[in-house]
Amino acid sequence: MSQSKTAGPVPEDKTAEEEQPRSPREIRLVMVGLVVTMLLAMLDNLIVGTAMPTIVHDLGGAEHLSWVVTAYTLATAASTPIWGKLGDMYGRKGTFLTSIVIFLVGSALSGLSQTMNELIGFRAVQGLGAGGLMVGVMSIMGALVPPRDRGKYQGMFAAVMALATIGGPLAGGFITDHLSWHWTFYINLPLGVIALAVVVVTLKLPKVRSNAKIDYLGAILLTTGITSLVLITTWGGQQYAWGSKEILGLAALAAASLIGFCYVERRAQEPMLPLGLFQNLNFTLVSIIGFIVGFVMFGSTVFLPLYQQTVQGASATNSGLLLMPMMFGMLIISLVVGQAVTKTGKYRIFPIIGTLVMTGGLILLSTMGTETSRFTSACWMVVLGAGMGFLMQITMLVAQNSVELKDMGVASSTATLFRTIGGSFGVALFGALFNNRVTDTMKERLGEQAVAGGGAQDPSQMSMDDLRKLPEAVQDAYHHAVSNGMHTVFLWGAGVAVIAIAAAVFLREVPLRGTGKDEKQAEASLEAAAV
Repeated sequence: MSQSKTAGPVPEDKTAEEEQPRSPREIRLVMVGLVVTMLLAMLDNLIVGTAMPTIVHDLGGAEHLSWVVTAYTLATAASTPIWGKLGDMYGRKGTFLTSIVIFLVGSALSGLSQTMNELIGFRAVQGLGAGGLMVGVMSIMGALVPPRDRGKYQGMFAAVMALATIGGPLAGGFITDHLSWHWTFYINLPLGVIALAVVVVTLKLPKVRSNAKIDYLGAILLTTGITSLVLITTWGGQQYAWGSKEILGLAALAAASLIGFCYVERRAQEPMLPLGLFQNLNFTLVSIIGFIVGFVMFGSTVFLPLYQQTVQGASATNSGLLLMPMMFGMLIISLVVGQAVTKTGKYRIFPIIGTLVMTGGLILLSTMGTETSRFTSACWMVVLGAGMGFLMQITMLVAQNSVELKDMGVASSTATLFRTIGGSFGVALFGALFNNRVTDTMKERLGEQAVAGGGAQDPSQMSMDDLRKLPEAVQDAYHHAVSNGMHTVFLWGAGVAVIAIAAAVFLREVPLRGTGKDEKQAEASLEAAAV
């Protein structure tokens, strides 16, 4: 596999710990800390989102509300590739522990905030640490467990994702109602301390040192590019029109930064993101698939509850439970696929099946209308979840198997980043398509005058109580508008998912690294997998 020439990180005690297989007991102990950390990373936004109305009422500054989420998202996305590279250069354990500490400091300060500006600033600190949580979990997992054996533990991560999606809003509502919004941040502290203690005591990795200088210019350019992209997807069609000078300016800045980043990386001694990784066909293809999985997953989780609440009359109180069918499908399939990969060592068929099932689920969801029952929509959600279950862990597995151990952090952070950016674009594009279709439907059903009179408010901005107070004709128009919006969103999503099918078809069956003959065969295949 083509790699840039670097001084590189040098393990000081390589043979003693890196080559000796870990015992199942040792791995299970470390997994406790990794699972708790992953839960921290996934729960935060879900819990905080539920408490936001109370926070705004207490601190004021409603005009800055969006920045509470945006500051966290920006810091997380921008720092993700940097954490991955620092782990490769200076050791995964140290950088992982540092990211947990920064996240906990940001959580404590956020809970102590007295103004909205303070909260925004401390959320940025929290997001900076969060960028290293998921990357640390995945890269440490990649270093401890050979890809061939990783399916044994894959179900734990799928279960954490399901638990966070369902339990986050429930926990946020309970904490806000019975304690105070401050505890939506303080709850991270005991969990974080547990994760820190377990990782410090149980995780043993070889010490790593690097003689290379940090690629500061590459880091700055990559951070600028990622920040610009996230702001485009956050502001576009919401705070600013897509054709506004602000959005166009950000697009130009993103393009210039990323082009400059590619130029710098080709000449850096220790590049922040070695472009040679993308010469590996499998790595490039799973990055594309990961982007589309994020695109579909985040877009779906935003708009499915809206349809269920607005059209099907589901309660918004337990909104996390509305996604349970999709999470159930994802969890079950992820468990089955993980065991199958461990048993057979084969994985290529699963991304192909997963992308086909995911596309089918999106097409089925696009057929939902005002008369669709909850049972029917739940069945279609199970299909979509099953498709993503085939893909969620496999994309990370193939990405890590496509690189050498020294680039495990970069591979993990790149896979995470592509999924995150895909999610941002999914929410933005789905939102634009949905809003346009809702507006057009309202005009068709109520006429221009009714729309001008306020009948075409965005349903996502209305409470169910307010919606029920509207005239029956307006409510009926809303229901059809939201149904038509969902049809457009999921039909476009299916079109995008076809790209993932094409990418999956071209994946190569490179043997998964394991022990003994498997390890030698996989290492020998890395060159063959490079373009």
